[in-house]
Amino acid sequence: MDKRLKVSSRTVAAAVLLVVMAACSDNSDQASVNGTTAPSTPTTPSTPTDGAPPGAEVLGTVRTGEPLTVTVLASDTANDPERWQFTVHSVICGKPLDSAVMAYAGESVGSPTPTPTPETGKQFCVVAMEALNVGKSEAVWNADNTVSLNVGDTRYTQSQKDSAYASDYAQYFSSKGQNGPTFGLNPGSRGPVHGVFQIPTGQQPTSIWITSGTAITTIDGVQPGYLVLLK
Repeated sequence: MDKRLKVSSRTVAAAVLLVVMAACSDNSDQASVNGTTAPSTPTTPSTPTDGAPPGAEVLGTVRTGEPLTVTVLASDTANDPERWQFTVHSVICGKPLDSAVMAYAGESVGSPTPTPTPETGKQFCVVAMEALNVGKSEAVWNADNTVSLNVGDTRYTQSQKDSAYASDYAQYFSSKGQNGPTFGLNPGSRGPVHGVFQIPTGQQPTSIWITSGTAITTIDGVQPGYLVLLK
């Protein structure tokens, strides 16, 4: 009789132990979900800001081929701001500048134009965009001091010589009847605009910054703008 009671007691104790262990396991599993050690629920990544000037407000982010609308902020046009819809169509790096454009530039001054070469250790990148005037009056715009081509968080703008090359593109396309914003567009008119940049050889641009100011940085500081993601 005593032996049976001892065996029964052991059985009951074992059962109690199993119940306690199961409860602890349940509590542990619940803690791994609700507690601080559990992996957090994935959240939507924040808007990338690589390529935006430090301190600049990013008004929007688009990708190549997607239009964006820019209201140019300037004190002298506050009551009648210039408004543009831009679409970046392509960015071509590592190739010579368009030979037809350079030939036309040479003809316009009556002498051959030497084939442009980038700075040592750098390559040309040509940004091709379309601009549509969605404002209420004629406006002029170009990529000089308003656009940067970025490799990660490193930003490249047009040098004085690059700006002259971009002007050659504008004159060439204008001669073909494709007027762009460099020479002014009326409301509802659209045309091509190009930017010429130089970035290190072997690198690929990742984004474009388009400011909504008259320049990326003015006397009022860095201006807000938009990022165009290239990949």
